[in-house]
Amino acid sequence: MRNDLLPIQSIVQKLNLPNELVDQLGPFGAKVKLDLLNRADFPRRGKLILVTATTPTKSGEGKTVTAIGLTQGLERIGKRAIITSREPSLGPVFGMKGGAAGGGRSQIEPAEKINLHFHGDFHAITSAHNLLAALIDSHLFHGNDLNLDPDRITFPRALDMNDRALRHIHVSVGGKRDGANRSAGFLITAASEIMAILALAKDRADLRERLSSIIIGTTRSGEPVRAAQLGAVGGMMALLSDALLPNLVQTTEGTPALVHCGPFANIAHGTSSVISQAMGLQLADYVVNEAGFASDLGCEKYMDIVMPSSGIRPSAAVLVTTVQSLRSQGEGGDMEKGFANLRKHISILQGFGLPTIVAINRFPQNSEEDLARLKAYCLEQGATCVFSEAFARGAEGGVALAEEVVRTIDANPDVQPHGVYAPQDSPQEKVRKVATTVYGAADVAFSPQAEEKLQRFSGWGYGGLPVCIAKTQYSLSDNPALLGAPEGWTLQITDVALSAGAGFLVAISGSMMLMPGLPKESRAAAIDVDAQGEIIGLS
Repeated sequence: MRNDLLPIQSIVQKLNLPNELVDQLGPFGAKVKLDLLNRADFPRRGKLILVTATTPTKSGEGKTVTAIGLTQGLERIGKRAIITSREPSLGPVFGMKGGAAGGGRSQIEPAEKINLHFHGDFHAITSAHNLLAALIDSHLFHGNDLNLDPDRITFPRALDMNDRALRHIHVSVGGKRDGANRSAGFLITAASEIMAILALAKDRADLRERLSSIIIGTTRSGEPVRAAQLGAVGGMMALLSDALLPNLVQTTEGTPALVHCGPFANIAHGTSSVISQAMGLQLADYVVNEAGFASDLGCEKYMDIVMPSSGIRPSAAVLVTTVQSLRSQGEGGDMEKGFANLRKHISILQGFGLPTIVAINRFPQNSEEDLARLKAYCLEQGATCVFSEAFARGAEGGVALAEEVVRTIDANPDVQPHGVYAPQDSPQEKVRKVATTVYGAADVAFSPQAEEKLQRFSGWGYGGLPVCIAKTQYSLSDNPALLGAPEGWTLQITDVALSAGAGFLVAISGSMMLMPGLPKESRAAAIDVDAQGEIIGLS
């Protein structure tokens, strides 16, 4: 852990937060109480900046680093700024990417704690999820008064770890009562409906309503059964009571940061909690909020799911790109061929009505020739473009981007951002509009199973919900091998799930998995504790 972190009380004072609105958790962290949301002396005044990216490589493009550097840069030029960031999942931490708190001189601290058990939020979400799962099987064991159909239970178990062996399991093996020997499975906590609910809830009352609305399966006659019918809501509320409060920490340079919730953007909606963003807009003039993966995933879901639900509207977007990303998207490492991917992502953001600044994240191994060509291409597309050196230079490396973001927001005071589809569109039409307008697909094909479920969910009254498309992050298409900006392909929707509590339909494309697996050589081998008890190898 760094030895130059500010005491958390210094961050509290920087935000002018009264002590009665803060629960301190150790010397460098705190929870912010929900009472802030109703304080008239903290009106909503800030502008939200949505940070997204071009299609990433497996190691990421430094989007989090750029978002942190931008926030530090805004503070450096005299603006009151705060970043609202997601909590890392242990899946990527021990899997392919490693820690997810930024790096270098643009990191959220204390990074080791944030990357691991951080205030217990993920544990609370996992426990609340598994409490409901346990109550389902207990109900079956004790007589099944609701006449649940064991073969049509849709609520899985959850674990915050990549573990492919748990995708498909059998429970109550050897039992004789209703529900014994049934098929089940696990998903990663970041894909849990409880995670999405906590991230989208506006307050405790909204959280309770959403938890009550979770559909866990159907009766044998085909009627939906909700969590409230199992008496699960009170226990889940108790487990989630503290986890609902955003976590206040700091960046490497002492800029305030709210870190809360962690839904993945390829299998969920992919951004920090609505509560943390609402608080940020009360506490700062500029709120930097990252949407997971590229603009086709986290950003689209922000515009079509989060924005309509929360009423929070971005004022501008920052599109992070790198030479590596575009070389990866160009067949054989050809950056010129990869430019099509950049062009498409610029178009996606412009399609949402968002003023856009392209941030080129400069890496030490990048040649000046490549960087100059990339910037020239951005200018050819009519896009504002700035280099970011946040990893190496912190706030100083983010100042140019911060100044350009402020200029862009000031020059566009009446932004009216919008999503891709209308609420009254059918679920099939919503998927089709995202696929053709955002992804660049020619068409969509729904499997018979997906069509049947969409008809069933619409019959239950959920046809008006937004759609959350679960697809690969490594391509604009549903096939990670299709690079650049592919055209003429068909999005394959193989299955659909209903997240009634979260308030969206999950359309699963291709072979997308809700429980990832560890790679052959995982990050776990590089993480350890040194002789002084300091955790090493997370970054």
